[in-house]
Amino acid sequence: MIEPAKISQIPEILSMTDACRIAMEENGIYQWTTAYPSKQAFEKDIERNELYVLLQDDEIVGCVVISLFMDEEYRSVIWLTENGTNYYIHRLAVHPKYQGKGLAQQLMAFAENFAREHNAHSVRLDTFSQNKRNQKFYEQRGYTKLGDIFFPNQSQHPFHCYELVL
Repeated sequence: MIEPAKISQIPEILSMTDACRIAMEENGIYQWTTAYPSKQAFEKDIERNELYVLLQDDEIVGCVVISLFMDEEYRSVIWLTENGTNYYIHRLAVHPKYQGKGLAQQLMAFAENFAREHNAHSVRLDTFSQNKRNQKFYEQRGYTKLGDIFFPNQSQHPFHCYELVL
């Protein structure tokens, strides 16, 4: 079941995303840091009603942020659709022990359907240039790879931007 996240769930969400960070690092992918994603980011996501959790047997096994807010870093990207009603996906995560079971697909289908139901032009996101698995995941879902952006506090490597026109 996917539902809006609650403030009381933040410790469990942080534990899950930290497990994701550790698993990525074990595969040589330094996409997230001990400072990102942060408690403050998740608190802001919940305040904006943008954070959703995927529950199995009352355990948080995944999460996704579905936001109308365009980060400043995205302004330089030449998107496929005009800026307007576009949803941005952030902090998609599935606990490593639940990966490979289609749960990320389920979270993305939820996010894309949410965007369609709210008459969005597109869904936009970024993924780490060193994370080939994520790039393949989004490309198989029909996303088009566009320009690169940088988050210097996270990595010296770029993040690829993707867009799915709805």
